[in-house]
Amino acid sequence: MAVIHNTSLKPTKLELLTAWLPGRPWYRGEGAPVLAKAGGFRLDDPAGEVGIEVIVVTDTAGPQATTYLVPLTYRGAPLDGAQDALVGTMEHGVLGRRWAYDAGHDPVFAAQLLALVEGRVQAQDQNVSDRPDPEVTRARTGHGDPAADVIVPTAPGPVGTAADDRDGTRLPAPQGAGLRLHRVLEPSPVTAADRSTTLPPGATGYVAGAWQAPDGSRVRGLFAVLSADGTA
Repeated sequence: MAVIHNTSLKPTKLELLTAWLPGRPWYRGEGAPVLAKAGGFRLDDPAGEVGIEVIVVTDTAGPQATTYLVPLTYRGAPLDGAQDALVGTMEHGVLGRRWAYDAGHDPVFAAQLLALVEGRVQAQDQNVSDRPDPEVTRARTGHGDPAADVIVPTAPGPVGTAADDRDGTRLPAPQGAGLRLHRVLEPSPVTAADRSTTLPPGATGYVAGAWQAPDGSRVRGLFAVLSADGTA
């Protein structure tokens, strides 16, 4: 279980992301963003070494607000081979220096996100320790014996195998499958209380969640989709 410390961070996460986001291929803005936190959740690292936080931020710099999904991992030392995925370093008031990485390129996050899709772990509240987040929903569809449809990696995969494009990030999964992170979030045409989710063609699993829209309303949408080839 991850312990959430109520302490200082220098620079803050939003300050790191403000400098980092414009360099992403899926960034929609034309200059520096103006970011506000809109939601998110956490996942636990079974080894207890890596902090995993899925952050939703909204950029209000342009004529139309854009909401991004930005998962981060926090480590107590640099991750070998992941220099290109480094978002920045922060000084944590309790834990000291922390290296923040784009979690889409961190194998610990990829393994735990897949475990979430499969229902083997629970999403945790972003701000309170040891509290599941009921707004995060997931499902895994398949054919035949449900147990045979579970994709269980034996260990986190190698660093540097994820791929970014204008639409998001593809994370490879075992058995040739792929997980696609929806980096630019779009609300589904349902209310926050409606947990039904419309999946794109070819999808075999998903993670969905809620965030706060610029007008203050609560909206839901897809965060990640599992498919045979990771293109859904």
